[in-house]
Amino acid sequence: MALKLNRVCFFALLLLFRIASSELSPNYYEKSCPKALFIIKAAVLNAVAKESRMGASLLRLHFHDCFVNGCDASVLLDDTSSLAGEKTALPNTNLRGFDVIDTIKSQLETSCPGVVSCADIVATAARDSVTVLGGPYWTVQLGRRDSTTASLKSANNDIPSPILDVVDLITFFSNKGFTAKEMVALSGAHTTGKARCALFRNRIHNETNIDPTFATSLKTDCPSSGDGGDNLSSLDVTSPVIFDNAFYKNLVNQKGLLHSDQTLFSNGSTDSQVLYYSQNPIAFKNDFANAMVKMGNLGVLTETSGQIRNDCRKVN
Repeated sequence: MALKLNRVCFFALLLLFRIASSELSPNYYEKSCPKALFIIKAAVLNAVAKESRMGASLLRLHFHDCFVNGCDASVLLDDTSSLAGEKTALPNTNLRGFDVIDTIKSQLETSCPGVVSCADIVATAARDSVTVLGGPYWTVQLGRRDSTTASLKSANNDIPSPILDVVDLITFFSNKGFTAKEMVALSGAHTTGKARCALFRNRIHNETNIDPTFATSLKTDCPSSGDGGDNLSSLDVTSPVIFDNAFYKNLVNQKGLLHSDQTLFSNGSTDSQVLYYSQNPIAFKNDFANAMVKMGNLGVLTETSGQIRNDCRKVN
């Protein structure tokens, strides 16, 4: 009965993806704001040039937006007396890139006021961030609108934890309509960016499926307890900034920083996919791009739903 119910949910989500994608278009702003994509790309290039880590931060922002009630820019809303935003949710406390989105929105409002949604800015900035770091290019479908609400509860519940095992990750992503293969591909986003010590200290001090030299190299800046919880380490020790398939090679060599990363290659059902991506960088990039397009269609608001915010941080 449970299996039958899961299949019904999966196909319902698939139908929603198709409906959403049919209402979006890569040429949505061609006439109403022809310079929109150029403005977004230029701002992303500038931000990443100033700080390479910002590319990973903008990608993560898109993920955290889409996994909580869809790609509707709800993650950008500040708290007000009548609205509890998502920024204070535990998984979001260290999200970055809000200032970059603000800059882009300001420039777009000058060029074409009230036209480009914050949700489309986030989705496009994520793509441009990946591309500038050496990753794949994909066509971003456009025409999303912005939410007028947020959900702190959903933000606390719908972002996968870095301590999840592979079985739980598969279930988590399946609930959003993704296959195990797509989950492994999307996890490759951790080929760039950094993580706080608090998220991996238990792994490097207590887990056994970790390269001992790798673990030792991290322990000085990340003690088993006490201070140091906010100290940063690269998610990909081999090529910390470049968007490539080194993440998967690291997993094969037991050099995954997070428990939820290494669990993808720990004698489980996703081992073969990790091994394949570690040996086939083009296949990884193609699958990642396709999964990102699918993620970008999650729960989008279109036509008369939602609004086009004038300020990404607050409802009009």
